[in-house]
Amino acid sequence: MPVSEQPLVERVARVLAGAAHSSNAEGSDPSAGEKIDLVWKEHVNQALAVLHTMREPDERMAKVGDPETWSRMVEEAIESAE
Repeated sequence: MPVSEQPLVERVARVLAGAAHSSNAEGSDPSAGEKIDLVWKEHVNQALAVLHTMREPDERMAKVGDPETWSRMVEEAIESAE
C-alpha cells in the first residue's frame, strides 16, 4: 500500500483550496496549481474540521477494519498539525 510523504492535513487543505480556486470545481482558475501552492495553508482550519469529523468511522467502515486503529490514525494527523 502506498504511503504519502505529505501530511494528511496538508493534503486535505490542498483539496479544499483546489475546490475553492480551480475551474474544475467551484473556482474560476483553469490552471490553479500555483495558486493552490500559495494558499493551501489558508484552508488548514477547514481541513482540521474535516478530520475532526472523520475521527469516528461509520458502521460500514468499522465492519471492514479496526475502528480503534482508524481513530488513532486520524487523531495523530490532527495532533501533528496543531
